[in-house]
Amino acid sequence: MTPGIQPADLGFFSALASAGSLSAAARELGITTPAVSKHLALMESRLGVSLVNRTTRRMSLTPEGETYLEHARRILGEIHDMEQLLGTTRSTPTGLLRVNATLGFGRSHIAPLISRFVRTHPKVEVQLQLSVHPPPLTEDAFDVCIRFGEPPDARVIARRIAPNRRLLCASPAYLARHGTPKVPNDLAQHNCIGIRQGEEAYGLWRLTHGRGRNATQEAIKTRGNLTTNDGEIAVNWALDGHGILMRAEWDIERLLKSGKLVQVLPGYFTPDADIHAVYPQRHQLAARVRAFVDFVELSLASRAPSAQG
Repeated sequence: MTPGIQPADLGFFSALASAGSLSAAARELGITTPAVSKHLALMESRLGVSLVNRTTRRMSLTPEGETYLEHARRILGEIHDMEQLLGTTRSTPTGLLRVNATLGFGRSHIAPLISRFVRTHPKVEVQLQLSVHPPPLTEDAFDVCIRFGEPPDARVIARRIAPNRRLLCASPAYLARHGTPKVPNDLAQHNCIGIRQGEEAYGLWRLTHGRGRNATQEAIKTRGNLTTNDGEIAVNWALDGHGILMRAEWDIERLLKSGKLVQVLPGYFTPDADIHAVYPQRHQLAARVRAFVDFVELSLASRAPSAQG
C-alpha cells in the first residue's frame, strides 16, 4: 500500500507553498502546471485531506496544509543538518532559517541585519518572528532566538554575541520639572515608565552600587501612569517628558549623545542583559545557523555603543 506521505512530497509541497501558485511552482520545479496539479491531487488523495484551497487566480493553504508545511520544512531542515554532519554537502548555507527576536531590538537591529544576510547568502530562506515573550526553548519552533540574558536551560546553546546594559534615562524637561534622583530610593517619588516584557518582575528595578565584594543592591518598586510592551513607544513617552525609563543602551545611545535624553543615576548598575543567540544543540553544526550567528555577532560588534567595554 502506498504510504500517505512520501519523501519527495516534502520538497514539492514546500516549493509549492513558497511559489504561491501552481503555475509559479511549475516554473520553479521545471515541470508543467498540470503535472504540479496532478502531484498535489495524488498527495491529497493519499492523505484523505485537502491541503490547498484553489481559485482561478490564487491559492491558499488549508489548516491541514499549514500543518503539513510546518512539519515538512522542519524535516527538510533536519535533513540538511544531517547531510552537513555527514560531510556530504558543501559548507554553503542553504535551507530554511527560523529566527525569533524581541519586538524593539528585532525591529531596529535584527531585521536590517537579516536584509544584509540574505544578500550574502541568497540560498537561505529566513522567517523572522518578533514577540514580547521568548518562545519556550523546549519547542522546535525556531532555529535561532536572539534574546537578552543567558537562558537557564542547559539543553540549548547560548552564545554571547554582544554586550548590553540597561540605563535609566529621562528627558531634560522632565528632570527640570521634577528634579534629578540622587539615590535609588528617590525613584519611588518619580513617575517611572513601565515596560512589560519577558518574565522579569514588572515595576521592580534592581540597582547595584559598587563592584565585587563591596557591591550593594537595592530593589526599588517603581510606579507610573504609563505602561507598554513596546520599547519604542516607551522611549517616545520618555522623550515627551512623561517620566524616567529603563532601557537598553543599544536603543537610546543616540538620544543620550544628542542630549534628548539624560542618563539618571549613572553611578548605579542594573542586572546584566547581554545579547545572546540561543539555538538547540543539534543545530550547532548547521551551516545556515553558524553563518547567521557569526554574521550577527560581527555586525553588532562593529555597532556596539561606544560607552561599553
